[in-house]
Amino acid sequence: MATVQQTLTHFYIPDEFTVDYLVVAGGGGGSSNNSGYDPAGGGGGGGGFRASVGAAQTSGRGSTPEASLTMTVGVAHTVIIGGGGGAGNNGGQGGNGGNSQFAGIISIGGGGGGAVSNNGSSGGCGGGAGALNNRVGGTGTAGQGYDGANWPGSGNGGAGGGGAGEDPVSGSTGGDGLESDITGTTVVYAGGGGSYFGQGGAGGGGNGGVNACGQSGTDGLGGGGGGSGNVGATGGGQRCGRPGGSGIVIIKIPVYYIATFSGVTADPVITSVPGYNVYRCTGGLDNGTVTFSRDTTNYPV
Repeated sequence: MATVQQTLTHFYIPDEFTVDYLVVAGGGGGSSNNSGYDPAGGGGGGGGFRASVGAAQTSGRGSTPEASLTMTVGVAHTVIIGGGGGAGNNGGQGGNGGNSQFAGIISIGGGGGGAVSNNGSSGGCGGGAGALNNRVGGTGTAGQGYDGANWPGSGNGGAGGGGAGEDPVSGSTGGDGLESDITGTTVVYAGGGGSYFGQGGAGGGGNGGVNACGQSGTDGLGGGGGGSGNVGATGGGQRCGRPGGSGIVIIKIPVYYIATFSGVTADPVITSVPGYNVYRCTGGLDNGTVTFSRDTTNYPV
């Protein structure tokens, strides 16, 4: 009778390992007109975008991708997902988005769109200016996103919010965001919200609205919310901006390790990137954490 011999392979898995990441904050909310005439509020800025070398070719505001992090098994690290900024209804200023965080990497929430006579708010990407009195867009954050657009003159459309990848190309159009392929699929994040007739930027930026509400920024992409206004003194309008989209944290670790989350909403692990486990975190508590451990089931030590 034949004898079958089985060889069991054991692995040496060190305590320390490198982690790649994408951290996108919540987008800013768009603003709106405040009465039955035409000037519009500004679009919200996209959430701040920070990415490591294994997550994107470019980080926010045209910066070089950041270094990967070195982590140790058994140590808990902070994970926070920034919510989208609130809508600036009835002529109110759009709210800033919430910050997102992974360990010591913090992305700043997008700036809210400026009310009709206000400047856009500063943030990860700046909010667009309101349409009256030569207002200016909010300032973006170095290494995270661009400024919101200014609005020269007075009246008509509000300005678009900045994106992680560019300033708004024209007055009411939101700036485009940036690509990341950390999950194995290329996705654009952190686009600025448009206003009035302007389109939202690629990466979840909401379109502007005319005699109607704009569009919300896309959750999980950190897009800025759209601003809105009226055409004509009798247009009436809806006097409603739209909220920004929530942010996201994505973590990529070597396949020999697994992540365990507390207080964080995380999708099932993505295993389609050869040699890595990838985790998308889309929500949770402000005090969420992640802890890493060795995968001793698939890779016995």
